[in-house]
Amino acid sequence: MFGLEPHVLLLLLACLVAACAFEFVNGFHDTANAVATVIYTNALRPWVAVIWSGFWNFIGVLTGGIGVAMGIVYLLPVESLVDQNVYHGIAMVGALIVAAIIWNVGTWYYGLPSSSSHALIGSILGVGIAFSLLSDGQGAAVNWGKAGETGLALLISPLFGFSLTIIMMFLLKRFVPNKAIFKEPHKRKPPPLWIRLILVATCTLVSYFHGSNDGQKGVGLIMLILIGIVPIHFALNQKLNPLDMRSSLAKVETVMGKVDPTTLSAADSKLLAEIKAQTNTLDQIFAGKTDVKQLPEQARFEIRKAILLLQNRAKKFTASEKVPLSTVDRKTYEDSITQLRTFTDYAPWEVSFMVALSLGIGTMVGWKRIVKTIGERIGKEHLTYAQGASSELVAAAMIGVTTGYGLPSSTTHVLSSAIAGSMVANRGIKNLNPQMVRNIALAWVLTLPVTMVLSGGLFLLFRAIAD
Repeated sequence: MFGLEPHVLLLLLACLVAACAFEFVNGFHDTANAVATVIYTNALRPWVAVIWSGFWNFIGVLTGGIGVAMGIVYLLPVESLVDQNVYHGIAMVGALIVAAIIWNVGTWYYGLPSSSSHALIGSILGVGIAFSLLSDGQGAAVNWGKAGETGLALLISPLFGFSLTIIMMFLLKRFVPNKAIFKEPHKRKPPPLWIRLILVATCTLVSYFHGSNDGQKGVGLIMLILIGIVPIHFALNQKLNPLDMRSSLAKVETVMGKVDPTTLSAADSKLLAEIKAQTNTLDQIFAGKTDVKQLPEQARFEIRKAILLLQNRAKKFTASEKVPLSTVDRKTYEDSITQLRTFTDYAPWEVSFMVALSLGIGTMVGWKRIVKTIGERIGKEHLTYAQGASSELVAAAMIGVTTGYGLPSSTTHVLSSAIAGSMVANRGIKNLNPQMVRNIALAWVLTLPVTMVLSGGLFLLFRAIAD
């Protein structure tokens, strides 16, 4: 399989199993947020709720695209970490998966709704920083621009969740005449049908968007594994013919040929030279090739690396207003780079299915600890119908928006913040349980630094063993 030695293949399978385990844990850790409201308002029985949520998580992964997945892949430029030593790739993915799972399981055990997204991203950043500390590391191995976008999305979404839920609760109180939705649910009776349908719908939306966002993180994680350990087979989309990218490459070269380097600043002139170097690299690889079979397998990773470096330089080059390019040329250039990226930005359907299955099954297991925290411990009162519906509606909207922009979002943070906002909207800040809110906030604050240190330490240990 993939032409790997048996022990390397075994390590690859172990990494894939560990990635599925992370998504399994993510299922019962994060998706408990989606079912908490329907369970605590008696809208659905627990076993029905978790099966229903698991199903929509599964669908969400399969239909959510790969925007967030690629955000995870490019958070850690695997091209800078991977070399001829396959064990270095195994050290990379092994460290970040183990660190994320340790933190997820630990916070789940104590019933703390911590973020799986933060755990994964912290682990990735830790590996990148640790790599930059190695003597053979070529500078920082973290895409700090992408990290900044990701961090901003994870920070803003809970704040919006908290604020928008307060506004939603105000609107409900102002315009809904039926005050039954603001009362504590009967312990044994289901809510009125119209309320029940709304609660089931919001649970469905949160579950679906959780799958489309968090599931993509799992897809990105598995692509990191495959690209890092078997780059020859997964560096490029195998459904596309690499020779077909030559037309887009020719357009890039034509546009760049119109630029006079003597009119550029030193920085822009350097970028232009680097762009031409990357296009020359691709030209040399494709020279004399008329059939894809003539393209050496080993060249696939070099093609991937050249495309990504070209895209990185292109973004900076076209952003400069001093570069003398017409609007048409800029658009031609950017469209050509986008076309080249279709060869590198992909995920096989088998990967999406594997993640969807792991997340869906995980949803149906171990959900009680987090559900109890969401339903009983964030506030000092029992969750009402209005609180449950408004919290989930806001959470679903926030997760859906961030997914649309290809940015990761934390279901846990958004929904926990929304629940807190609904409690504040009801009776003010005093309606929050200070001890539980403090514990949750502490878990949120510690997630990134702890997972970064843990994954970085594991990476250095595994690299020492590999060397």
